[in-house]
Amino acid sequence: MDEMNKYSMTLSYNNEKEAIEFPVLPAKIEVSESGNHKTYDISKLGEINVLRNVKLAELSFEGIFPASWFPGASVAEQRLFEPKHYVEKIQEWSRSKQPMRLVFTGGAIDIAMYVSVEKFSWSESSGAVGDIKYQISFKEYRFYAATKTEIVKDTKEGAKTTNKSSTESKPRPDTRVQPKTYTLVAGDSLWKVAKKFLGDGAKYKQIQKLNGIKDSELRKLPIGKVIKLP
Repeated sequence: MDEMNKYSMTLSYNNEKEAIEFPVLPAKIEVSESGNHKTYDISKLGEINVLRNVKLAELSFEGIFPASWFPGASVAEQRLFEPKHYVEKIQEWSRSKQPMRLVFTGGAIDIAMYVSVEKFSWSESSGAVGDIKYQISFKEYRFYAATKTEIVKDTKEGAKTTNKSSTESKPRPDTRVQPKTYTLVAGDSLWKVAKKFLGDGAKYKQIQKLNGIKDSELRKLPIGKVIKLP
């Protein structure tokens, strides 16, 4: 087995429904991960170390998107795309303001984390015509949710504020992107479509107006018709 085939680096989007595999592995990956801890000197106790939340990890590397396949590539020839395909995907996903998932396997330490693109620059390589040279940096993305606060009344001490956070394991976050179009199937109505995608069937008029559908057409929607979603 070719040694290079053990390694793989993939960037995915929309709950991994879309993905690109970096065709040439970078020579190195720089990872920055500090603890954000602080040291205090407390009288009579000496120096103590207060542990805080670990800062978000940062990763950066540089490489090329080759115009043609060569033996040093980390993907098979039939899975190599044109350089602009990789550039356009990274730009498109970055602008969506949705996290991506970066996975690197085969190394001494595997990487699998949600990330945001902090910087992405590219230019045509001077070495080979058509190759694109790039530099990219990522920052770890952590999903978060509001903590529920409850007011607990105590007749002796007055009102007390208590923070309650669930200790139950959280399901894997859903990073799917809301579709922009929908193809009608048998039994569909705009009410059903609005209920499914907008959360309220009464919002069907938004879909009706957006697609220029007349009132007289609502009961005879053609199967296979592609409609836009607000």
